[in-house]
Amino acid sequence: MSSNSLKSIFFFGCLIIVTGLNLTPLAQAQDSDETVVNQSDISENEETTNESLSESIDAQFGIIVGNMAKVLFWEPVPAVPIPLIVLILCCGSLFFTIYHKWLNIRGFKHAIDITRGRYDNPNDPGEISHFQALTSALSATVGLGNIAGVAVAIHTGGPGAVIWMMLIGLLGMTAKFNECTLAMVYRKVRPDGTVDGGPMHYLEIGLQERGFPFPVARAFGLIFALFCIGGSFGGGNMFQANQATSAVRGMLGDIAGIDWVFGSVLAFLVGLVIIGGIKRIGQVTEKIIPLMCGIYVLAGLVILVIHIKQVPDAAVLIVRSCVSPEAAYGGFIGVLVQGIRRAVFSNEAGVGSAAIAHAAAKTDEPVREGLVAMLGPFIDTVVICTMTALVVIVSGAYNTPEAGQGVEMTRWAFSETLSWFPTILNISVFLFAYSTMISWSYYGEKAWQYIFGTTKQAVIVYRIIFLGFIILGAVASLDNVIEFSDLMILSMAFPNIIGGVILAPRVKDLLKDYWRRYKNNEFVVYD
Repeated sequence: MSSNSLKSIFFFGCLIIVTGLNLTPLAQAQDSDETVVNQSDISENEETTNESLSESIDAQFGIIVGNMAKVLFWEPVPAVPIPLIVLILCCGSLFFTIYHKWLNIRGFKHAIDITRGRYDNPNDPGEISHFQALTSALSATVGLGNIAGVAVAIHTGGPGAVIWMMLIGLLGMTAKFNECTLAMVYRKVRPDGTVDGGPMHYLEIGLQERGFPFPVARAFGLIFALFCIGGSFGGGNMFQANQATSAVRGMLGDIAGIDWVFGSVLAFLVGLVIIGGIKRIGQVTEKIIPLMCGIYVLAGLVILVIHIKQVPDAAVLIVRSCVSPEAAYGGFIGVLVQGIRRAVFSNEAGVGSAAIAHAAAKTDEPVREGLVAMLGPFIDTVVICTMTALVVIVSGAYNTPEAGQGVEMTRWAFSETLSWFPTILNISVFLFAYSTMISWSYYGEKAWQYIFGTTKQAVIVYRIIFLGFIILGAVASLDNVIEFSDLMILSMAFPNIIGGVILAPRVKDLLKDYWRRYKNNEFVVYD
């Protein structure tokens, strides 16, 4: 039996064990359900069966997610109810910002010039351009985190949560620079030109260079890869498919079987793109993301212009809600935690996912691609999320019960001023979800290859599983998948932030050399 087969058996064995540990309470719940059914009328139909299946899957997810949350969202200081992962993300982002001397500010203009293609050499190694790498990474972050995540943060943490989203977005810029630069340094270019890169590779290779034994370095890479695979099936897939299906159902109505049909069509459309790899993904996302971001931002600006008199009051409310002295201590912590969780879920700064896409960029300057990646959190969180928050506040949606929460709140906020916008928003949800899925399929595939090898068989197995999860996400109502997505995606930061801090001196040396050459005008300009 090959080593890859043994790895596959081990991986799925772990999943079965984790699931099996929780089967007893689920079985008891199912036995209880059977008793109720036997005591009721025998009339059952296909809809009831489908509901029962969805509820069973949802219950299983709930048990697993609950047990995982006890460990991954552990609060080390009971008096300060902040999960350990949130502390790691905050401290890590602040460390990178100070350590790299506020590069997020001093390198901002140069990063824009790079993204415009001023330094693009077509002969550099890699698969995609700087702009395609940025849009590929943004396609996995810009979307439901901006449309629904902001509303969730305001609903649960109040308007003050927006400040913390902006702050973690600004600090996260340098965290993303650090991880994407490392991804470029330690990437592997195969003979056919395809690239393998990302945290799993730089953690394994880089930590060994820093003196860590191979088992420790390998463990860092494996832990990240496992969480990344989980994130690709959860937040990068099922949640997106579920929301896209809801958007289509909102446009066409509750037609019988539409979930299965749309899920299958969506899986087919995603399959057409992911078969082509990162080159096809880059070509698609460079068209979808600028278009959808432009439409969404334009509609938001129209609403803000219409409500221009309320914008200053909304800004004051956001700041006052964040630092208000009359706010309870626990409430302040809750606002901070919600803001950070939603910001990280939105821009993924510090979790290492975007580094996988940026590793494929055509350049022989690692720092240059790191600077391009730095723009991601700014566009995603500081610009789009802040605009969404202002729209939600000036429209009064945040304190209107009938507005609902999540994407419903955002839809209500826009429709109050632009009655036709819900249709555009539904299309945006679909396209954002679609672009997120194709980018996360690439992330998960690279993590899968790290564990199971780069053979065609291994890749095909992953893609089939990924497409199957799209259909499952479309037909099932899985409330727990949101919490599962947070767990997987945020937990990627455990090995990534810790490893990134250890490897930061290497990035600092590269940055110092690059900045010296940039200031001395030693780079060739191609425009």
